[in-house]
Amino acid sequence: MPEFLKSIIERLKDSAGIKSVFGEAIPAHKKTIIPVARIVYGFGGGSGKRVHGGEPNEGEGGGGGVAAIPVGVFEVTDEGTRFISLHDKRHLAGAALIGLCLGILLARNRKH
Repeated sequence: MPEFLKSIIERLKDSAGIKSVFGEAIPAHKKTIIPVARIVYGFGGGSGKRVHGGEPNEGEGGGGGVAAIPVGVFEVTDEGTRFISLHDKRHLAGAALIGLCLGILLARNRKH
């Protein structure tokens, strides 16, 4: 494996650790909130050598990236711990919006 690719992989591994998934705990109103994220990372690289007309052509390249996507929070209280998902609320809001639009369409069709 080319050295530049190893370097990219090492940097990505360092940035996608446990501290990236679970954020710093935030105390508030007798609760502790712990943010949770999904970490997505990818990388790619290339290398090459080709002799054309007696002169060697060379090439290397690489890149990578990391994304932290919030998924929810843990809420810790004296009574217990629960996970509050951000995605469930988004789906609920989307379903409510679709229901509202369908209701408006049905109401218009009834008037005609």
